[in-house]
Amino acid sequence: MKISLDCIPCFIRQALDAARLVTPDEEMHRALLRDVLKWSSEIDLNQPPIILAQRIHRHIRKITGIEDPYFTAKSRFNDLAMNMIPELSDKISNSSDPLMLAVRLAIAGNVIDMGVNSTITENDIRLSVNRSLTECFQANEQEFRNAVSQAGSILYLADNAGEIVFDRLLIEQLPVDKVTLAVRGAPILNDATRTDALTAGLDKMVRIIDNGSDAPGTLLNDCSEEFLRHYHDADMIIAKGQGNYESLSDDEAREIFFLFKVKCPVISDHIGYPLGNYILARSHESQTVLKAS
Repeated sequence: MKISLDCIPCFIRQALDAARLVTPDEEMHRALLRDVLKWSSEIDLNQPPIILAQRIHRHIRKITGIEDPYFTAKSRFNDLAMNMIPELSDKISNSSDPLMLAVRLAIAGNVIDMGVNSTITENDIRLSVNRSLTECFQANEQEFRNAVSQAGSILYLADNAGEIVFDRLLIEQLPVDKVTLAVRGAPILNDATRTDALTAGLDKMVRIIDNGSDAPGTLLNDCSEEFLRHYHDADMIIAKGQGNYESLSDDEAREIFFLFKVKCPVISDHIGYPLGNYILARSHESQTVLKAS
């Protein structure tokens, strides 16, 4: 995907949100916004949107001296999600279709995205969960089931903190001995890092690697050699979140299952489904959607 002019206001808001998280100094807020506006006028619009986000948040970390401006927020979301695990695990255990219910819940967790909404509440998360349970599932489920059953190795690309706890519910329904979980290589927005994966207890289930990058997605030319080996060798790739969709949807070398909620008009236009839809889409082949009823 290429940067759309519609993305620029979102990046400006992200910059201000992040700056306000780490300092009340309004002059620093103004200085950062001036920098972002300048970069926006110079950015190569043929690049993926997450490249601009990566540059903005690197600058925020540099001028504030704070490595992870979203640390407190991420911890809060991890705690909220972990408190929901017993209830949601029971729903999956009692379901007639545990795998697809786990898919729905994993996608529901994608609402925890401070790049899109910096004021997410526990109620927002619970509403997303409830909605995912009642959505009309218009999908070729068998494609996903077949890929899971046939894969000798599965690479699961995580997205956000808090959301990664919901990912655990889905990973538990996969052949865990075949799963490698990939997180971001460094803090960016509220994206999940190794710390968040450990908080979710995923180290006790699967192998965890990081992608070596601080982009809010998966920029292959910015990732580590270890990650790239897993990416190119995996039989199946599951990619969570809009950032991974933005950066990998044009990769013609791999087929990927994308799981996310459509949260911005740019993504809606690109994938062809309305805002708010819960997406399970397979690249290069038929796209399957959890549509609003």
